[in-house]
Amino acid sequence: MDAAEHPHEGNVAARAPPAAERGLDALNLFVANIQTGFGPFIAVYLTTQNWTQTAIGFALSLGTITSMLSQVPAGALVDATRHKSRVAAASILAFTASAALFAAQPTPLFVYIAEMLHGFSSCTLGPAIAAMSLIVAGRVHFGLRLGRNARFASIGNGVGAVLMGACGYFSDRAVFVLTAVLTLPALAALVPLASLDEPKRQRVLQPRSERGENILHVLADRRLLIFAACAMLFTLANAALLPLVSTAVTKRAGDAATLLIAACIVLPQIIVALLSPQVGRLAEARGRRLVLLLGFVVLPVRGVLFALVANPAAIVAIQALDGIAGACFGVLVPLVVADITGRSGHFNLSLGFVGVAIGIGATFSTTLAGEIADRFGDPAAYLSLAATGLVATLLILFAMPETRPEGEEE
Repeated sequence: MDAAEHPHEGNVAARAPPAAERGLDALNLFVANIQTGFGPFIAVYLTTQNWTQTAIGFALSLGTITSMLSQVPAGALVDATRHKSRVAAASILAFTASAALFAAQPTPLFVYIAEMLHGFSSCTLGPAIAAMSLIVAGRVHFGLRLGRNARFASIGNGVGAVLMGACGYFSDRAVFVLTAVLTLPALAALVPLASLDEPKRQRVLQPRSERGENILHVLADRRLLIFAACAMLFTLANAALLPLVSTAVTKRAGDAATLLIAACIVLPQIIVALLSPQVGRLAEARGRRLVLLLGFVVLPVRGVLFALVANPAAIVAIQALDGIAGACFGVLVPLVVADITGRSGHFNLSLGFVGVAIGIGATFSTTLAGEIADRFGDPAAYLSLAATGLVATLLILFAMPETRPEGEEE
C-alpha cells in the first residue's frame, strides 16, 4: 500500500516533525556516501587483485542485470508494506553485507553475491526513500521535498568521492571498510522516520484478478509509457557522454587528466546541489513539462559542443551543464510518476517500471557510443548521442502531456 492512496496525506507536511525532515536529509546524504563506494572503486579494487577485464566486466554486469530484473518487483514490495523505513533499513544492512564481502576476500563467489545484494537493495532503497518523502511532504509539496533530497544526495556524492579517494590512496580495501562504516549513520537517520510508517487501515479486499487488472491499467497509462520512453532515450544519450569525455581528456591533457576528470564529476554535483530545490519549486509553480524540457534540451547541446570543442578546460566547462540536466531529471522522475499513479497505490511499482527503461538506456549507451567512436571517431559518437537526446526532447515537447494535478496553484 502506498502513501498516495490516501487523500488526507496531501497535508502530512504540516504535521511532519522537523526531525523527520532532518532525518530524510541525513538519509539522502549518507546513502549517497555509501553508493559512491560501489562505483568505479570496484573496478579499481578488482584490478589490483589481478582480476582480468573480462572477469571484472562479468561481475559488474551481474550487478546491472540483477538491478534491472529487480526494479519492478522491488517497487511492488515497497508498495505492499506500510513499513517503508524497515525496507530502507534492510536495504542499508544489505549494503553493509555487500561492502563487507568485498573487503573480506575478493573471491568470485563473494564478489558475485555482493554485486547481486547491492543490485537488489538499490532497487528497494530508492523507492522506500521516495515513499517516505511522499509521506513527510504530502503530494502538494512533494516536488520541493524531492529537490531537497537531490541536494543532499549530491553533497553526499561529492563528500563520498573525496573520502573514498583518500582511503583508496592508502588501501583499495579500505574503501569498502569505510563504505560499511558509513551505513551506521544511514541507519541512525532512519530513527526519526520510523514513526512515519503508514498507519494500519481497513482495506477493501479485491479479488486477485481485479488487483491484477488495476496494476495493468496503471502500467498501460499512455503518460507513463511516453515518460518511460523519454527517460530511456535520455539515458541512452547521456550515460556514454562522460566515459567518452574521460577518454578524450586522458588523451589530450596528459598528467592533468586525473584532475580534469575529477572536475568533470564534481562540478555537475555542485550544480545539482545548488539547483535542485529551485527545480522542485519551479515544477510545482509552472508545471512538469517546462522543467523536463529545460533538463532535456541541455543534453543535445552538450553533445554538439563536445563534438566541436577539443580544449580540455572547455570540455570540463561543458560537462558542468550536466548538473542542470541531472537536477531536472533527478527531481522530475519520481514527481511525474507520482502525478501519473495518483492514488492507485502503485507509485513504487510504476517507479520501478521507469527504472527498467532507464536501465535499458544505460546498458546500451556505452556499447553503442563506443562502437560509433571506434568506427567513425569521437565527434560522430557525440553527434549521435546529441541526436538521440534531441529525439527525447522532441518527444517531451510534442507527446508528453502535463501531469501536474489540477488545482495546484502557482
